[in-house]
Parts: sequence; C-alpha cells; structure tokens
Amino acid sequence: MPTTPPLLPDSELVDAIVVGGGIAGLVAARELASGGLRPTVLEAWAAPGGAVGRHTVAGIELDAGADSFATRDGIVAALATELGLGSAIEAPVGRGAWVQLPTGAGTLPRTGILGIPAHPWAPDVRSTIGLLGSLRASADRWLPASFGTVTSDGTPASLGALVARRMGRRVLDRLVMPVVSGVHAADPSELDLDTVAPGLRAALAARGSLGTAVASMRALVPAGSAVAGLTGGMHTIIDALADDVRARGGQIETWTQVTAIARAGSDETEPDHTGPAATEPPTTAPEWVVTVAAVAPRPGVAGSPERVLRTRRLVLALPGPAAAALLTPHVPALARTRPEQGADVVLATLVLDAPVLDAAPRGTGVLVAPGVSGIRAKALTHATAKWAWLAAAAGPGRHVVRLSYGQPAGPRSTDPAAPDIAGLSLADLTAVALRDASTLLGVGLDASQVVASARVRWSQSLPKPSPAHRAAVAAALDGAAVLPGLTVCGSWVAGNGLAAVVAQARVAGSHAPTPVRR
Repeated sequence: MPTTPPLLPDSELVDAIVVGGGIAGLVAARELASGGLRPTVLEAWAAPGGAVGRHTVAGIELDAGADSFATRDGIVAALATELGLGSAIEAPVGRGAWVQLPTGAGTLPRTGILGIPAHPWAPDVRSTIGLLGSLRASADRWLPASFGTVTSDGTPASLGALVARRMGRRVLDRLVMPVVSGVHAADPSELDLDTVAPGLRAALAARGSLGTAVASMRALVPAGSAVAGLTGGMHTIIDALADDVRARGGQIETWTQVTAIARAGSDETEPDHTGPAATEPPTTAPEWVVTVAAVAPRPGVAGSPERVLRTRRLVLALPGPAAAALLTPHVPALARTRPEQGADVVLATLVLDAPVLDAAPRGTGVLVAPGVSGIRAKALTHATAKWAWLAAAAGPGRHVVRLSYGQPAGPRSTDPAAPDIAGLSLADLTAVALRDASTLLGVGLDASQVVASARVRWSQSLPKPSPAHRAAVAAALDGAAVLPGLTVCGSWVAGNGLAAVVAQARVAGSHAPTPVRR
C-alpha cells in the first residue's frame, strides 16, 4: 500500500472531495451535498463544465461541447427539472439528418439505432443504401436470431461485425459507420455491442431479427424525442448545477489540479479480507489524503501552491487516463490494462450571414462516411436549423454551423500531405471548415459571409468503448469497490452520452459516507 505523504502545515479535513468539475463531478457533488456533506470540487481548468462547456461567437453564447442529451429513461430531463430547468427542455426541429457518401448525399433513417435501420425498405433508407442494399438488409429477418452474434472463436461479435453479417456492408458503410464515427469517434468493428447499444443483443434474441429488435427499442421512445436540448444551450445546466452545489454548502475550486491520492493509516484501518477478521468493521474510517497543486496563482494562497486535503469521501470524476494514473498505486490491475485515451476532436464553429441556408438544405446536419474525397470533417451540425431558440437568437439570415474533425482514421482528406487539423491556425481552420460546409450543405459559401469563427479542442472526451477499454473499466470499478470512501464516475466508466454519465454519477455521489466509530 502506498505510503502517506507528510501532511503540510495547511492540510485540512473536508467532508468530501470530488476531483473533476465536469458534469459528472458536479452531479456527484450535488448528490453528496444532498446527503448532508459539504463537498469540495477540484477542477484544473478555468471553469467547471468539461465537455458541456460554452463559448461566445459573434455575440451568441453557444455550446462548445455537447448540445443535446438522449431522452431515454428521462434521466437528464429529471435532473434539469430538479434544477429548475424543466420548462427549458426543447426538442430539436424535426428536419432529419443526412449522410455524405463517396457517391453523394443521402438521408439517414428516422427510425434506427446508431444508424441500424428498423425498416430496410423505408424510403429514407432505400435512397441511401439502394435497392441492392435494402434487399441484402432484408435477409436479416430470415436469419436465425443467433446468427452473427459471436465470432469464430466464440467471443461476442462487435457492433460492426454483427451489422455486416446480418444486414450487409451497405448498411454498415453508409449508415452505421458515419453515425458511430460521429457519436463515438470510433470504428464500429472496434466497439463492444453491449456498451454502445445496451439491450440490443437481448432484443435481438427475443425478436428474432436485428431490424425488429431496433423497432421494438425505438417504440419505447416517443416519436421525435430521441434527443432533446435546453433553451439557451446545454451549458446552462452547468451553471444550475454549480449554483446548487454552492447553495448546499459545497465549494468549487478552479485552476486546481490533484497530483496524488493516498490512504492515511491504511495499515491500521483497512480490514483483513483473508480471514475471520473480514467480518469486523474498521475501528475508524480511513482518510484519503489528496495532494493539490495550483495550476495558476489563486488569490489568498500564500507560500507554496502545493497543499494537502484530507477526506473520508473521495470521488474521482476525471477522464480515464488521468483517473487511472491516480488509481493505479491502489488498484494494481490497472498497471496491466489501461483505459482508452479517447478521441482527439476539434470543433470549428462558423457564424454565417447566409440567407441561402434558411431552407435548411441538409436538415439538421450531415454525417460523413469515411472515404469521401475532398472533405475533412466527420460531421456537420446546422445548429440554427436544429434548435428554434438558437435561430431566434441569431436572427433572420444568420446561421450557426459547427463542424467536427478528428478520429477515426485520422485526417479524412485523400491527400496524404494534408496538414493535421489540430495544428492549423484559426484562420486556416476556418477556411477548411467553410469549404467543407459548402460541400456538405450543397450551397456556395465564401469568406465574405463569415461573421465570426471559433475553435475548441477536446481530448479524452469520447473514450472508445472497446473490449479492452471495458476490461480497464471493470478493473477500476472492482478495485475501487474495496477501497472505503472512494468512488469513480465519468464517461470513461459510464459510457458516452449525458444520460449514461448523469445516471452513473448520481450513484457514485449517493453512496453513504463511511461511518466513523468513536
């Protein structure tokens, strides 16, 4: 067991510590505060929020990360309502989305899961995968329910392998690949089916075909409500969470990075799990010792920026690699299996004076299939066509378009000499984004129409839910389960999407604190 660092003179005991101020950390902190504790949230950046952040472009306050949430189970909607944002929940405009293929643009299925169509002969599906694609996908209904669910060596098939075997390559390449690339920044062949589409395997076994399984799961969600957002942007939930945590006695420290965690008195307080003594609780609850370094100078902090905090309740709400680095000394299994680094994504936002876009020529946006020549973006969101509140805020003829660049498969240009998007200046990125937007939206756009632009870079925000990543998550959760007072949350353990993250963070923060026997 790692030794405890010497306590500095200014070390202090606090009720609970949450490391990481993204939405997972804030939700966990709120749960801790609801249970009577006064949590301290430690965030390394200038403001809380993480991937649910904000920025201002051309005077409009916009989401810099997630702009919507899945409505399944009502998890995020319930949280928003508790925070007084229930009336701000807004469905996107029902214009549908498109996919850009090497052969041109097509529509995405309105009834599907991760691009898997419920009805292969639906007009929006047939127009994209063609007659031959619909014929091949229809074979799914006549195959045994178990067909394609396992590989030749008996292991569960990946999402990509299952779709290819049951519905064919056109469904995989033209529908599933672009959607999964946009949602998970990964190749479907690398993704664990049960992680990215919980319940689909069981529905397939019960319904007998992949299409009917998708239809049965979609039937549980009211039409048009698979996702929703908040009037004013998803970032408004961060303000509401932070205000609620503070109102309940918690505090949020920014520009504050945790460099190490250790157990205090572990030899005396940790029970022996190997013999009869395992039935006896520890005589005192062990403390966690958290070493903190200021990333930037903080007012009122004199002397060394390093300090030590002590707590009996610790929540790690960091991205996978950072959380694993703190956990590995206490969970040796993590030295043998590591979480995925996550995608490196660049978002380019353009505010355009372009009345030609009033007609929303590509609905709410376009996903890009790999191999499309001349386009480097992997997705485009026509934000003012997607959200009525934003169209009103922008005004007539003004449009907000957001393009996403990054994994999988690196640069998507066919030119091997194309420079890395992450290394481009804002001006050069704006030029690339404008060219891509013109092609994807099917209209001519030029630099004179650009009112303003912005870039945001996210790393580790979209962990790839591969079997290897799942093994690392299991090791982390199993190891943390036997460390009193410690829980772990965040997208790397919960899965991508706000619904999954919020649900798991609420559980992580609601665990009762370890009792202190006096």
